[in-house]
Amino acid sequence: MNKGGAGGGTGGAGGPTAAAAAAAAQKQKSLQQRVDNDIGNIVDNFSIVVNVARVNDPPVRNSQEAFMMEVRAARMVQAADSLLKLVSELKQTAIFSGFASLNDHVDKRTAELNQQAEKTDRMLARIGEDAAASLKEMESHYYSSLQRSNQQ
Repeated sequence: MNKGGAGGGTGGAGGPTAAAAAAAAQKQKSLQQRVDNDIGNIVDNFSIVVNVARVNDPPVRNSQEAFMMEVRAARMVQAADSLLKLVSELKQTAIFSGFASLNDHVDKRTAELNQQAEKTDRMLARIGEDAAASLKEMESHYYSSLQRSNQQ
């Protein structure tokens, strides 16, 4: 997830942004609908297969029912396959959300280290200015001292 670099000091520290939360809620709703649809398909098709499984006397009717059972069984397999894909997608989401939290931690630590580097740069600049001022003061004392005048 790309959170953006501008001004991200305090806004995202408490958790996901509103857009990310809305996207997560929408994805959860979508996944729940898929689960409900797939399980409903399996149950409906299974009940139809059980109802059609009666043996009747006319051979034509038996072949029609056999075909109907094959179609319903195929639909059950498709729904089960869809559920397996959903499980796989959930596993990937769990793995990648772990990476997302790791990335958030890395981003936070990077921001902290950048602040520390800026503080260090300011301190070094102040020390350099103090050293330059002290050197200038010492030079002025040296050039105006009696010892320098006596050495020439």
